[in-house]
Amino acid sequence: MANTMARSFLQVAATEEVASPLRVVQIEGLVILKIIKHCKEFSPALVTGQLLGLDVGSVLEVTNCFPFPIREEDEEIEADGANYQLEMMRCLREVNVDNNTVGWYQSTLLGSFQTVELIETFMNYQENIRRCVCIIYDPSRSNQGVLALKALKLSDSFMELYRNNNFTGEKLREKNLSWVDIFEEIPIKVSNSALISAFMTELEADTPVTQCDYDRLQLSTNPYMERNLEFLIECMDDLSMEQHKVSVSFLRVKLLLIIHID
Repeated sequence: MANTMARSFLQVAATEEVASPLRVVQIEGLVILKIIKHCKEFSPALVTGQLLGLDVGSVLEVTNCFPFPIREEDEEIEADGANYQLEMMRCLREVNVDNNTVGWYQSTLLGSFQTVELIETFMNYQENIRRCVCIIYDPSRSNQGVLALKALKLSDSFMELYRNNNFTGEKLREKNLSWVDIFEEIPIKVSNSALISAFMTELEADTPVTQCDYDRLQLSTNPYMERNLEFLIECMDDLSMEQHKVSVSFLRVKLLLIIHID
């Protein structure tokens, strides 16, 4: 009996090692709203954050996320990002929220996200996580009426070359790989709870939402206005100093005229 149980356990463990390919990334609607809000608030600056959820078969469920802190230009010491992530995940675990890392999200500007840094980040995540994705959001394209949201992962063929230190032009040509074969886009499925779907249906039935109502919620100029105000505040000291110099020069000229007249 014990031998039979041991064999069955080994068979189950062996079958679990062969992971099914990732087919769909299922994202909660609240997570998408958080990503959009974070990226738009700091646009045109690029931001990033952590994705949390569950890996269930061929579906990667993203149920929560949190933003990473942004390092200011005048800061000399950069915050420890690893400790921040661990502390956030500990706090989420205490309130019974999914705290399993399934990837990260980041904003991009005009589709410029295919970089060497993105590949290196993927490889670092792959060392500890079996499957992970990167959610790319482009606020500039979304302003044109398109939800520019993509879920990317590295292709298996490219990961094999990169792990074996064969990431050269000759090896890529031998494997018939080009730059379009480095990343693989995974379909995104938006999921909402039954309560949220029922609430949205009730709102649409009672008070029909028009395009004008959506336009009132659009604050695309807000980040640019905040950035311009920051620049103006930085220049206020220089302006006050220049005004002081002008006033002193004016008083000197006035005194010289008075002395000359006398």
